[in-house]
Order: sequence, then C-alpha cells, then structure tokens
Amino acid sequence: MTDHATPFERTARLTSLTFLLVVAVWSPTRADDADAKKILKAMSDYVTGRQHILLQYDVDIEVITPQLEKLQFASSGEMRLSRPDKLRATRTGGYTDVELVFDGKTASLLGRDSNTFAQLDTPGSIDQMIDRLRAEHHIELPGADLLLPNIYDELVAGVIEAKYIGHSVVDGVECEHLAFRNQETDWQLWVERGSTPIPRKYVITSKTLAAAPQYTLRITDWDTDASLDAKTFAFNPPARAKSVEFTALADVGELPAPAEALKE
Repeated sequence: MTDHATPFERTARLTSLTFLLVVAVWSPTRADDADAKKILKAMSDYVTGRQHILLQYDVDIEVITPQLEKLQFASSGEMRLSRPDKLRATRTGGYTDVELVFDGKTASLLGRDSNTFAQLDTPGSIDQMIDRLRAEHHIELPGADLLLPNIYDELVAGVIEAKYIGHSVVDGVECEHLAFRNQETDWQLWVERGSTPIPRKYVITSKTLAAAPQYTLRITDWDTDASLDAKTFAFNPPARAKSVEFTALADVGELPAPAEALKE
C-alpha cells in the first residue's frame, strides 16, 4: 500500500505513537510515600481547621451493565457546612434532585421531584449523622470522606502504597497529584498547591469489579468566608410536601433503576 500522508501527517502519527509508548511504560519516578502522606496531612489539617465551608461540586459515577458496558452518570450540587454539627447539601442529576439539611439534632432529606421528605432524630456531630444515614439507610453524602473531623486517619487506614505523582492542573488550578492503593480500591487525590491546600479532585477506582468502575468528585468552588447562620440550616419543607418514611423516598439515589440504565 502506498502511504499518501503528508510529511506533517506522518510526523504527527509518529509523535502520537511515541506518546502512547511512553504512557505504556511510564512509572512515577518521583514516587515518595512520605511526600504523599505529608501533602495529605497538610490538606487534612487545613480542611478540618475551617469552621465554615461553602463548596460546589460535580460527581461522575461509573456502573458496569450485565453486558459489560460502562456507563457514567453525572450530578452536581452544593454543600454548606458549619462545624461541628450543621450541614445543608444538595445534589441534582438526571435521576435525582435531593436536599439534606442537618441542624445538629435532626437530619431532613427532601426529594424535590416527589415533594416528599423523611426525618431522622440524630443529635450529634456531622460525622455521626453521616454514619447513621450510611449504616441505617444506605445513603451516602458525596465526598463524605473529605468532610470528617479526622480526614487523614480515615483516608490512610488500610493504605498499602502511597505515591507522590507530581504537579497537575485541575480546572485551571495547579495541584499536587497523589495516588494511594488499598486492598480493594486505588484512589487518587489532587490537592491545590499554595496556602489553601484543598482537595480539588478525588477519584476512587474499584479493583474488585469488572472493568474497574470509578467514582470521581470535583470541587469546583470553595469559600470559607461565606456567612452561614442558623437560618442556613433550618429545614422548611415546601408547600404540600408529604412526610414519609426513609424507605418511601423514591428519588434520592444517585443512579437510575437498572431497567432505566439499560434503555436504548
């Protein structure tokens, strides 16, 4: 066969092939367990030291169908947090539109599409409330690991390998790229460089499921100077909203029903 490609096109192909080969054999030469954990600890200390936080986020969740097709579902939301015991969070996606409000005594979860809400008496801290929702109702808060009062201890528990990968840029922000391995997951964290070492991106990859689906969280905006008073965390159900049991909340999951996900 005759190659009709121009010299520029042949050069571009060769450059592309060279890049792929470099990617295939690349391994981090600056890997350093101590550096990775040092940056992780600095992030933990900074985040847990902020009493008031307002952030916006995007989440991508991958699922694998029985036909081994990988699908990705996206949602976005906002979180307002006042330590130790106040939280308001929203999450809106193609299959869910929910709001969680915690005033230190009661957690209220509102399904906006169904205009129904459920409440749980759970006096205590934010992390205690998160644990109860997770254990008793299988409800997860996006990025909950990054909101705990002991972030560092929670994240390094079970870590068998840590790497400092190098500099990176997330949404135009310079970051430090870290990689960690557990028995069941690999996870990566991008921490903003400079005086505000906040997490900008968090990726968890399953090692126990086929096709290694990932969970990706991006924090797109971060504000610790916002005014968050008691009114911010007061739950006022919309007009004609119906109080139901948690099991009756129909539109609070992050993923569609399996039948919906398989529709062509």
